[in-house]
Amino acid sequence: MSKRDFYEILGLAKNASDEEIKKAYRKLAMKYHPDRNPDSKQAEDKFKEAKEAYEMLSDPQKRDAYDRYGHAGVDPNMGGGGGGFGGAGAGGFSDAFGDIFGDIFGGGNGGGRSRGGPQVYRGADLRYNLEISLEQAAHGFDTTIRVPSWDECDTCHGSGAKPGTAPTTCGTCGGQGQVRMQQGFFSIQQTCPKCHGAGKVIPEPCTACSGAGRIKRNKTLEVKIPAGIDDGMRIRSTGNGEPGMNGGPPGDLYVEIHIKQHAVFQRDGDDLHCEMPITFAKATLGGEIEVPTLSGKVSFSVPEGTQTGKTFRLRGKGIKGVRSGFPGDLFCHVLIETPIKLTDKQKDLLKEFEKLTLAGGAKHSPQSKSWMDKVKEFFE
Repeated sequence: MSKRDFYEILGLAKNASDEEIKKAYRKLAMKYHPDRNPDSKQAEDKFKEAKEAYEMLSDPQKRDAYDRYGHAGVDPNMGGGGGGFGGAGAGGFSDAFGDIFGDIFGGGNGGGRSRGGPQVYRGADLRYNLEISLEQAAHGFDTTIRVPSWDECDTCHGSGAKPGTAPTTCGTCGGQGQVRMQQGFFSIQQTCPKCHGAGKVIPEPCTACSGAGRIKRNKTLEVKIPAGIDDGMRIRSTGNGEPGMNGGPPGDLYVEIHIKQHAVFQRDGDDLHCEMPITFAKATLGGEIEVPTLSGKVSFSVPEGTQTGKTFRLRGKGIKGVRSGFPGDLFCHVLIETPIKLTDKQKDLLKEFEKLTLAGGAKHSPQSKSWMDKVKEFFE
C-alpha cells in the first residue's frame, strides 16, 4: 500500500515552517500516543505514521530530498537520503519527542536541560496572603512581610557535602543528569533516578543541611501596596520565590490581597455603598445630614418626604482604582429608623399625629393609598 504524503499526515502545507511542523507533530503525538490509547492498533499506526513524517520533515536534507523526489528521495532501499531514527535538523526528533513525553507524564516542571549537562529547574512560586483594611487599600501604603527563604549553608558553603569531602560524579548517568531507557519500539530520556538530575551524588552529606546545601530561614521584604488595590489582586515580587535547582532561576513571590470587612462601607469595584439611618422626623421634614467618607465627613440636604430605600449618590467619593483615571462614587442608602422605647408623652403625640395624617387623606401617604388600591383590585 502506498504511503500518505508526509505534509498531509501532519495537516500542513509544503511551505510550513519548522516550528509549525514541530507543533503539528506534538499535537498528533499527544493524541495518538500508545500510553493514552492502550490496545488501539489504529492509534499506534497513526502515531508511527506521524513520527515518520516528523522525522523526515524536521531534517533539512531529508525534507529537501522529499520535496524533490517524494518518498523515493528518503527511502533507503531506493538510494535516497533517508536516515536513521532521531535524525538531526530543526528541533530534532528526539528533542521534540522528549518534550512530548514530558507533557504526557508530567515531566519537566519548568525545567530545561543543556545538552550533555544536568537538568535545570526553575524554583517554585510562593504565595503570601496579606490582609489589609479598606482605608489602606484606598490610599496605598508601604509595609514589610516575613517570608520563608533558603540561604546557602554556612557549613558546606552550598556543596551539600560534609566539610573535607566533595560531591562525586553520578555513576548511573555519568554526570549527565539524564538516562535513556528503552520503551518498546522507541527510547525515552528521563531524569536520573540516582542523582535526580543533579549529575552528582554526595557520599557524605553535610550534617547541618542534610546534603541540601541550603538552610531555611525567614527574610523580611518591603512591599509597596498601590492605592486603589482591590480584594484578590496580587503583587509579584520577582525572584523571591523558592530557589531553582542546578543553577535554575528562582521562582516569584505573589502577595495576594485580602480586604477586611468594613464597619460602614461595602466596596463594589471603585464604588462604595453604605446604609444611612435617619430619624422619622428628619425623613419627613428634610434637612442637613452628615455622612462619613474615606476622606472625611461631608454634608448634604435630605429633601422633605424622603422615603426609606432612597439612594443618594455622592460623586467622586468612592475609590480611585489601580487602573482607573477617576475615583468611583459613594452611594448612601436611606434607612428610616423606627423609634423604640417611647415615653407616654411621645406615644400620645404619635397617636395624635396618626389621627391628623389619616384625616388629611391620601395626600399624606401616597404609597399606602397606591398599595391599598392594588390589594383591593387583587381581591376583586
